[in-house]
Amino acid sequence: MLRHLFLACALLLAACASPSSAPSTVLRWGGDAEGGAPFVEADPADPARVRGFDVEIVEQLARGLGRTPQFVQVAWANIEQSVERGDFALGLSGLEDRPELRERYAVSLPYFEFREVLAVRPADTTRYHTLGDLAGKRVATLGATQAYRLLLDAQRADGVVPVSYDDDVHPYTDLLEGRVDAVLLDHVIAERALKRTPGFVIQPGTIAVGHYVAVFAKRNTALRDSADAILRAGLRDGTLAAMFRRWGVWDAQQAAYQQRLLSDSAGVARGRPVVAGATTVFSYLPALTRAAGITLGISFAAMLLAVLLGVGIAAGRVYGNAATRMLLSGYVEVVRGTPVLLQLFVLYYGLSAFIALPALLAAIIGLGLNYAAYESEIYRSALLAIPRAQLEAGRTLGLSEWQIFRLIRAPQALRLALAPMTNDFVALLKDSSLVSVITVVELTKQTAIYATNIGSWFVPGLLCAAMYLAMSLPLSRMARALEARWSVR
Repeated sequence: MLRHLFLACALLLAACASPSSAPSTVLRWGGDAEGGAPFVEADPADPARVRGFDVEIVEQLARGLGRTPQFVQVAWANIEQSVERGDFALGLSGLEDRPELRERYAVSLPYFEFREVLAVRPADTTRYHTLGDLAGKRVATLGATQAYRLLLDAQRADGVVPVSYDDDVHPYTDLLEGRVDAVLLDHVIAERALKRTPGFVIQPGTIAVGHYVAVFAKRNTALRDSADAILRAGLRDGTLAAMFRRWGVWDAQQAAYQQRLLSDSAGVARGRPVVAGATTVFSYLPALTRAAGITLGISFAAMLLAVLLGVGIAAGRVYGNAATRMLLSGYVEVVRGTPVLLQLFVLYYGLSAFIALPALLAAIIGLGLNYAAYESEIYRSALLAIPRAQLEAGRTLGLSEWQIFRLIRAPQALRLALAPMTNDFVALLKDSSLVSVITVVELTKQTAIYATNIGSWFVPGLLCAAMYLAMSLPLSRMARALEARWSVR
């Protein structure tokens, strides 16, 4: 019996470990449905399905390969690395062709040509036509894109202020609300945003040209070559043109580009780099260092706000009347019971109709208000830990409640609260990475941009971790030194 069981297990393990000799009938592909139409979006009629011109391109590839397409949802910034991990065979979702991508992955024929265009408010249509016209102005775009690198170049050359977003909705709403002066993004995204959020103008000029591609693992060049052959066939018989017409992205520029692709038997059009730049560690260190400074500044300012508010809340809950205690308890429970990410969104975007806070200020206030709730609990516990006999002794000596608080209760409570305060500050330092959702480019966001550009998280991740440690370890040592100095001997 045991021998049979062992044999069954061995066969099962062998079946799992060895690759199947049968050819796969499924073409797994990755994309980000959050990016929306016309690339990839959830079908409104059946949200379990996706649609878009990238979806139709994959379906065309799958038909040509004799397979069935299977969609895998993945964050846009992680598509390339998921391909390399083997999570799926290819990735599409408006992926931009760029030199770094070609160094690390197998990249398909560039099947679509897009233009980087400026969107401005109607009153600014005669003022802003190029990036050079926007010196000192805030220009929004998506992080880790060709447009973002164009803005970094314009920052050095013309003094443009790049503002990075994680989605392509808020750059345009912030443009209308006056938080930014222009938006630089692909014309496909800009035209989609104009339908969704009218009120701005897309300038007719082209800032730069780029191409969308599909990405494969470097080891999977055979599949890439097969996909290229199918794409070329689609170019010749008009299948790709028909797809783009269905999704409203076909124009004279696209027709001319396809003609160039067809006449270029060597596929020269693929990968003409529009933006060049070194991707060495040293080239990114200044940006990472600046981002680390922003992280540290936000953390110190938010912690200062949290400590001041936390002391007030704790004192109110210990010394206040019933109504005050109930009000402050409600604040603590609400803040602790909701995600800080949600609070940041509400503070920055939700309240923008009433008060448009600058992103940096919103980050400090959001983190400060959140951590004030946690700090108040630390201080309240520390205040209540002081023996009542000491307080009674103070009253017996004729001290007022304020004198008892200042001379007896607060100094001892501070010693008790010091260690958890330090822990909270280190936690806040790490939570400051969340403020990237409201366009603040702090250390983690800058690292993500770095990692996306070079296609790997290994070196950027190590650098980022080292910087966080370099910032947090001295704080821990300082706290231990203070604890030792103030401890009762």
